[in-house]
Amino acid sequence: METEQSIGSAFKQGSLAGMPIFLGYMPIAIAYGVLASQSGLTIFETTMMSVLVFAGAAQFMAANMMAQGALFLQIVVATFVLNFRHFIMSMSFMNQLRHYSLPWKFGLSLGLTDETFAVSALHKKEANKENSMFFYLALILTAYFSWIAGSFAGALLGEIIPSQLSDSMGIALYAMFIGLLTPSVKKEWRIGVVAVISMLLNYIFSEYIGLETGWSIVLATVVGSLIAIPMMKEDDVQ
Repeated sequence: METEQSIGSAFKQGSLAGMPIFLGYMPIAIAYGVLASQSGLTIFETTMMSVLVFAGAAQFMAANMMAQGALFLQIVVATFVLNFRHFIMSMSFMNQLRHYSLPWKFGLSLGLTDETFAVSALHKKEANKENSMFFYLALILTAYFSWIAGSFAGALLGEIIPSQLSDSMGIALYAMFIGLLTPSVKKEWRIGVVAVISMLLNYIFSEYIGLETGWSIVLATVVGSLIAIPMMKEDDVQ
């Protein structure tokens, strides 16, 4: 049975739930904006990538690959593989919102990130309340606008701060992926093994086989994922 709740109340509660993400996204988005600016993207292009893509790890990877002269197709394939987990998150989220109409399901799923998915999973009971779609909408919009604003601010900073300082912001790329990897490795050590194998493959492909940087990243990601399939079988993990 649904609990009565006004649209305004649902939106307010969703905004409050999204504030930790808002505060957490801002410095990372600024770092992305600076990195993208140093990769040759304009302020408009840097900001529009956040508007249209809204995927931090993928945007960091894309900006880094652009800086290394990767081809468009290489960037698309690499970011697609990296973001494949969004299919799993979306299916889980759709199950949580199974009584919503299709337009709401589709619209809200576009705003899923690791963080918005995690927070929405902590507020599953909200789905049973009246006007609950506005709770999730506010949660996602709070995170979304934080990421866009931070990206824009970072792009502006990339234009004015000294090159020595802006170049050092590239370390944020590695910090981002370490931050994504560490919690998973704590839960399952084999994920760490797969990550190390993928890094070694990328090194071999680029240094010994002579593949371009973009294709070596794509191939190492795909091969690493295939290696992970037999290693991460559910019956083995349990």
